Amino acid sequence: MLIFSPFRALLRNPVIPRYFFAHFNFQKTQKHFHCFCSQKSQSPPQPTQMPAKIVVEYAKSSRSSCKKCSKPIAAKALRLGSVTRDSRGFDMTKWHHIDCFPIVSEPIESAESIQGFSSLQGSGFCLVALHQQTSDQETLKKLVAKCKKSLGEKTDGGEVEQEERNSKRRKADASGEDANLEIIFSVSDIKEKYKDATLLPNWKAFQTIIFLERDEGLHDSDKIAAFDFDGCLAKTNVKRVGADAWSLMYPSIPDKLQRLYNDRYKLVIFTNESNIERWKNKRQTAVDSKLGRLNNFIKHVKVPMQVFVACGLGNAEDPFRKPKPGMWQIMEKYFNSGISVNMDQSFYVGDAAGRENDHSDADIKFAQAIGLKFYVPEEYFGA
Repeated sequence: MLIFSPFRALLRNPVIPRYFFAHFNFQKTQKHFHCFCSQKSQSPPQPTQMPAKIVVEYAKSSRSSCKKCSKPIAAKALRLGSVTRDSRGFDMTKWHHIDCFPIVSEPIESAESIQGFSSLQGSGFCLVALHQQTSDQETLKKLVAKCKKSLGEKTDGGEVEQEERNSKRRKADASGEDANLEIIFSVSDIKEKYKDATLLPNWKAFQTIIFLERDEGLHDSDKIAAFDFDGCLAKTNVKRVGADAWSLMYPSIPDKLQRLYNDRYKLVIFTNESNIERWKNKRQTAVDSKLGRLNNFIKHVKVPMQVFVACGLGNAEDPFRKPKPGMWQIMEKYFNSGISVNMDQSFYVGDAAGRENDHSDADIKFAQAIGLKFYVPEEYFGA
């Protein structure tokens, strides 16, 4: 039993929550109040969970990691965060790579609603001296559009996350999924190095590809003449490395390329080079050898060309290694000044056609995935 007089101090104490006294009943006996515990217990009110807000910024360092893939987020890379307030009242931010953000479980109403959106590089920012202009703001707008499309889709069993559905589709029909790859390209993701290897001048890296920034005299066009490199334009040997370890596959190559250029074709090389990824202890050697050969080839034929090198090992997450069409889609969407490609006049030449003595069928399947006419080198340059 508590005497009310000393208990009054507790009652008036603002530090003690009011729900503490809900456990007691008070009865007056003569001049005193007596307090007895109530049989009915009452839980304290729970703090209200604030809805998550979405923020975007360029990573200040490389110390943060993506909550989905657990890989580090590179310094100055664009990152998207979900901010929630915990029970103690502290804000917690879960950072993601842009293409890892859970757009279904945490939908975004509009790009403009993302905190920090207005401070990103705007639509007037020129992408590494190319004619085609893009921006990180546009990247987020495309992500929001993808989010809205995902939320509108249902299955017979009800609503499911689009990410799970895409995963099942990839496993069931890889070729059908490859034709509609969603590659989010951001200016902030372009690097001067490929992992620990320094690139030659005018070469840049994006994810698992290395590309020639822009060869002088190159003109964008609706007509694309695309080529593989090793075994198609240049004779090389895996046992030989170095910028000069190559020769022309066919003597007619310089004249053929010059005629295409004069006919207003844009000449593009799409080549795989997994040694850049595989040779971890000799990656710089692999980079210098491959890019040096490409530079020397372009110098020899005296025709400006655009070049994309896929360095990955061809795992399921890599959209760029042939036969996947990711390199083509990057070229068409971001490196051709917004010009639509005339598929009837464009073509691709490669030596990996799945024939008896071919090392693979990557080239012919690459052309098929895109919808391009396909030629083998002896057919195109030997005629």
